[in-house]
Amino acid sequence: MLNRALILLFIILNLNIYGSNITPIPEKIDFDLEKALLGKKLFNDKRLSANNTISCASCHDLKNGGDDNLVTSIGINNSIGNINAPTVLNAVFNFRQFWDGRAKDLDEQAMGPVENPIEMGHSFDVLVKELSNMKYKDIFLEIYEDGITKKNIANAIAEFEKTLITPNSKFDKFLKGDKLAISKFENEGYELFKNKGCITCHHGVNVGGNLYNKFGVIFDPINDNLGRYNLTKDEEDKYFFKVPGLRNIEFTAPYFHDGRYYDLERTVKEMALVQLGRPMTEREIRKIVAFLKTLSGELTIIE
Repeated sequence: MLNRALILLFIILNLNIYGSNITPIPEKIDFDLEKALLGKKLFNDKRLSANNTISCASCHDLKNGGDDNLVTSIGINNSIGNINAPTVLNAVFNFRQFWDGRAKDLDEQAMGPVENPIEMGHSFDVLVKELSNMKYKDIFLEIYEDGITKKNIANAIAEFEKTLITPNSKFDKFLKGDKLAISKFENEGYELFKNKGCITCHHGVNVGGNLYNKFGVIFDPINDNLGRYNLTKDEEDKYFFKVPGLRNIEFTAPYFHDGRYYDLERTVKEMALVQLGRPMTEREIRKIVAFLKTLSGELTIIE
């Protein structure tokens, strides 16, 4: 196990690599419009669940941060989930999907909830037959040579999710050269975000989503979820999760994989202690929160 001094040294050294490595979200991204429009229909269709009560949009409200603002989601038959629903906004920029990274991309991720017994509780074999008896049959055949299949359903949903990017945040404008796009207070928050070590894990276009890290590097935050260990059964993966992206974070409470805090200032305070071992003053925390709020961008939903 790395001790506190070695971890802090690691952070300091990595600041030289990641010190300015937050990049703007592109204003446009390549996608197939026909597939994406089909995916939009599927994303909002409750018939993807076994009893027609849950859609992708049920847990990923695009008008409210791309998640459901619940500690854990409510699925089919009022089943309670066991982990906080991550935002779908900018998910295309994540290196893996789900908190434990079990899906390699959006296509693979889109296959999961449909057959998860506490999410949509359906079967793709049955779903394909059901959709074949609806308006979807002709739409699929116009786009996919083999029509309605599990793979094509997931691909269409993933293509829609690719469009859910939020460019033109205040901080993106700052990165592009508009030095007046953020205030002095917000800029001081950005400098603290770098100098305290937050940027070591939260960098790149999504300000996170690029790597796994242990929740509780310095101190144990009392964590009941074993993270990637549940998937790999490797002792070294205990309490490791995909680092979440921080885009639009002011709208995605509650925070952490277990949704333990709704308050963003308390969340930053917790991260400073358990991840960095570097307590911050209340004013420093307010500055970082002010910076984090500059990461909220503009979402345009395709029509």
